[in-house]
Amino acid sequence: MDPQKAFCPNETCLARGQIQRGNVVIHSRKERRYKCKVCGKTFAATKGTPLYRLHKSEEWAVIVITLLAYGCPLQAIVAAFGWDERTVKRLESQAGAHCQTVHEHLVAQPRDLGHVQADEIWVKAQGVVFWLAMAMQVPTRLWLGATVSRHPDLKLLEALMQQVRACALCRPLLFCVDGFRGYIKAICRPFREPLPTGKCGRPKLRPWDGIYIAQVVKRYTGRRVTSVVHRIVQGTSVIVQTLLDQTQGGGQINTAYIERLNATFRARLAPLVRRGRALVQQQATLQVGVYLVGTVYNFCTYHHSLRLALIVPGRGRRWLRRTPAIAAGITDHYWTVAELLWLKVPKPPRLPKRRGRPSKAWLADLSYWGLVHG
Repeated sequence: MDPQKAFCPNETCLARGQIQRGNVVIHSRKERRYKCKVCGKTFAATKGTPLYRLHKSEEWAVIVITLLAYGCPLQAIVAAFGWDERTVKRLESQAGAHCQTVHEHLVAQPRDLGHVQADEIWVKAQGVVFWLAMAMQVPTRLWLGATVSRHPDLKLLEALMQQVRACALCRPLLFCVDGFRGYIKAICRPFREPLPTGKCGRPKLRPWDGIYIAQVVKRYTGRRVTSVVHRIVQGTSVIVQTLLDQTQGGGQINTAYIERLNATFRARLAPLVRRGRALVQQQATLQVGVYLVGTVYNFCTYHHSLRLALIVPGRGRRWLRRTPAIAAGITDHYWTVAELLWLKVPKPPRLPKRRGRPSKAWLADLSYWGLVHG
């Protein structure tokens, strides 16, 4: 137990989310509990993780979550470990929600994306069909997020592009998508910024400079692809080819990277397997399962195409393996699934409303903990 790496989870505590400030001490090593000296509350070491209040062994819980993240069906885990099916489902739901929080905290940060590919797939569920839309950054193979909906409409694509917008800096950015007509409007709407004029009313929205859109339109006869049309919707062929050379090493307009990622998700998430019997029953279950697989893919999976060649004197060429998170500069090392589950995302405190003029002591406490009084 290291109190320097723990923070107080109490929502009304001024020190909530603060680490290495000396306010957290060890309360009980046997029960693995900390204590905050600011609010006086005690909390478990597993607070803020999927292992909180778990009545199973933490080592076995990590193994079960690892199996779920790599495509093991839930029924196989129940048969092998003898756990109740509801326990496994609850553990998967908590791990998926935790991975979504980690994704929003670390991945959904502005960075130079360069080249993004997006695609949507249909998922057969219990008596219904869901549509799953995902996006990835091509240079680093980083999974940027996903959205789930009952219908493949504009709202599904706009929600996905809002996630991409949260990860993007205002830099030249190429989108390669399929021939779905809604992508054009879904991409153009989020990537705008207001132009303040000093007048009353809503300011005009100005589109970002350097947004380029290319589509790969496949024409089918029956179930076979008869022709493929590469179409540039926004931008010029020279700029699009330049971005392709910089981000994927040349080639032509394609959606091969996101389609390969779709295959990875189909292999690792049991409800996405074609003609399988592990059907998902609720949309929320599919959402947390996708984020569990996607976060493990970003932080806990080496990607063969991301490895770097190193020349070691006397030993020849060696390879430096990297995960998508390492290639994107989010982390500097390979994460285990246990490390991912133990990561606690800090949150700001919820300050209570106070009437009247604030006291000097209250303002001093706010200033000490880096808070601004509203």
